[in-house]
Amino acid sequence: MRPVRAGRFAAGLGALLVLALAAGVLAGPAFLRPGEVLGALLGRGDPAAIAIVWSLRLPRAALGLLVGGVLAVSGASLQVLVRNPLADPYLLGLSGGAGLGAVLAIAAGVASPWALPAAAFCGALLAMAAVYRLAVVAGGALDGRVLVLAGVVVGSFAGALVGGILSVTEAQGARSAMLWLMGGLGGAGWVAVAALAAYSLPALAVLFAEARGLDLLALGEEPAQHLGADVARTKRRVYVAASLLAAAAVAAAGIVGFVGLVVPHAVRMMRGHDHRGLLPAAFAAGGALLVLADAAARTAFAPVELPVGVVTALIGVPVFAFLLRRWTARSSS
Repeated sequence: MRPVRAGRFAAGLGALLVLALAAGVLAGPAFLRPGEVLGALLGRGDPAAIAIVWSLRLPRAALGLLVGGVLAVSGASLQVLVRNPLADPYLLGLSGGAGLGAVLAIAAGVASPWALPAAAFCGALLAMAAVYRLAVVAGGALDGRVLVLAGVVVGSFAGALVGGILSVTEAQGARSAMLWLMGGLGGAGWVAVAALAAYSLPALAVLFAEARGLDLLALGEEPAQHLGADVARTKRRVYVAASLLAAAAVAAAGIVGFVGLVVPHAVRMMRGHDHRGLLPAAFAAGGALLVLADAAARTAFAPVELPVGVVTALIGVPVFAFLLRRWTARSSS
């Protein structure tokens, strides 16, 4: 598939982002006409509509945009780092560590709006440190293959602990933990948006600054070295920054799959492999996808709300199957 022209691609992506944010603000169990929503955004009209838009729907759309964006950027970076097209932000055991931290907080009865994300973030950081330590012991701290194997080990161990804790947790706590593990934006608020932005903006800045290094790494370590890249430094910075992004996203919204796997591949097919353009485009596309998925999760079976991770999986599996088919066909030709 030939890349789309940069201007046309940017215009289409901008239109998709606007459409997604509009759907995120309009969708919900309480029906609001577009005129009411516009008036509420301007601070006019029914006070109840203003409260719904500014306190519930707008922060939820903003949180979805941030979570989807950081997952897509993290996935795009890790796919280059470990040289594996199937890599996603959860490949290195981060989801297992975050899930373990969150489940421990729920089982201990301290799952407040502050404690649960903090516990998940701490669990993800411990998993990141454990993966890196295992890779060092194996003699290949920044070898992509070793990192993947270490991530599988840490993720499996954390998953086993989660299963054990859930089996002895009372029913309501186990249900809360399972809902969190499936991902969702139900806890969205301006505080959550600000916290995620504070965690993720420095890591995003690091990855955007390493765009040229990622381009060189994509060629292979030896060619990158010959072209003047500091391979060890670039890999270390990308690993830490991408892992922190994934940890922050999991802490804010639970485990939302397929965004970090599918979006980078789709953007590469349409935009090309230059990471200076690919990373911002992946952020916008990932954010738009998650906001649209959350709008569908809220309205498909209203007033019952689906976990947004279920919706992203339903979207992501067929899309990834299509992308994989095109990729294998292109590789064999």
